Amino acid sequence: MKPGLKGPARWLKAFQYSWQGFRAAYKFEAAFREEVWLLLLSTPVAIYFASNGVELVLLIGSVLMLMVVELLNSAIESVVDRVGDEYHELSGRAKDMGSSAVLVMITIMLITWVAIILPKIL
Repeated sequence: MKPGLKGPARWLKAFQYSWQGFRAAYKFEAAFREEVWLLLLSTPVAIYFASNGVELVLLIGSVLMLMVVELLNSAIESVVDRVGDEYHELSGRAKDMGSSAVLVMITIMLITWVAIILPKIL
């Protein structure tokens, strides 16, 4: 077992590392910045249209999940870029798969928003 902090001190340190990651993503990743703004702008819309807690969680949660997938994609891209600048098929494949995960999550988010909001405005 690795020695180190325990309990609340470990939790605080973990939160600090997470916050560093969030700030780095916001600073260096344009797509992540756009998703943060999407969350801020879509939350009031979700609150307005949601009929219950489940719909609210689905609407806001789908945007949050998009942000999670974007963070993971950015992490993959950073590691691949750290390894080297020369082209390698596996590096390209890793980046493409990360990007595909973002696309799948965008699709899930759009389906969720359309399925919940469209019947309410028609």
